[in-house]
Amino acid sequence: MNPVPLFLIIVTLPLLLGGCGEEESVAEIKPEELLAETKPTEEVPVNPNLKYEIKNGMVTITGCDRKASGALTIPSTIEGMPVTSIGEKAFIGCTSLTSITIPDSVTSIGNAFFAGCASLRSITIGDGVTSIGDSAFYSCTSLTSITIPDSVTSIGNTFFAGCTSLRSITIGDGVTSIGEKAFYSCTSLTSITIPDSVTSIGESAFHACTSLTSITIPEGVPYIASGAFFQCTNLKSVMIGNGITSISKYAFVSCTNLTAVTFLGDAPKEGLEIFEKSSPTIYRKSEAKGWGETFAGRPVKLISEKP
Repeated sequence: MNPVPLFLIIVTLPLLLGGCGEEESVAEIKPEELLAETKPTEEVPVNPNLKYEIKNGMVTITGCDRKASGALTIPSTIEGMPVTSIGEKAFIGCTSLTSITIPDSVTSIGNAFFAGCASLRSITIGDGVTSIGDSAFYSCTSLTSITIPDSVTSIGNTFFAGCTSLRSITIGDGVTSIGEKAFYSCTSLTSITIPDSVTSIGESAFHACTSLTSITIPEGVPYIASGAFFQCTNLKSVMIGNGITSISKYAFVSCTNLTAVTFLGDAPKEGLEIFEKSSPTIYRKSEAKGWGETFAGRPVKLISEKP
């Protein structure tokens, strides 16, 4: 009789042992131990409706289910690790989200992270956020109000552009710059407080803010950029701090209701057509230097003569 081939013994032996009623002894591998060894770098889903990635022990939110709706709260930790950032365009086009809460653990938010979220009405930004990218709330047409915490240092380009329902905004004392077209076409914006910490305001920053009635430009701003208040048709009065040294072209073009611009310092250098299609009276302090009888084609009077 031929001997049983060795390979048959190898194949059948485990089956025979299993049939003896004895349990097989297998070392248990916990899921977290496996993940620790093979932590994925690609996006993985997490409830509620979020995608994220982990790098160097920190979590970045990278996306959201476009069908997500209602209120959304971003957790401060995922898998025991802190959520520290929200990636570029993470929520772009999430048209059914109505509110969002960002935890204090988040320090940076990427460009256009809520662009096109047309149903978003309110947002709470944690006190840990120091950086928010350009076009952050671009065309969030239902957003009515927002508070920027003191931890944020800049408001980027086209930050709130097209937020046609935005009525008021409080800018934290940590903000030093307001980018180009930051509030472009915020047609419902009636008031804004710019803190003394701001030292620059970009071109066309408040272009076509047609409901804005008054504004104070702080002393730390050295110049008013081109078209900064272009077509602010309801703007009636402007107060300009004594730090202003120049006003660029078209700064107050088509501000058809502008009646008074008050300067607290010396006469700045004037650009082209600053007050084209606008007809304000300029008011100045008696001790200020460099003023003549007109400025940029408009009459100049003392503040004491202001009605």
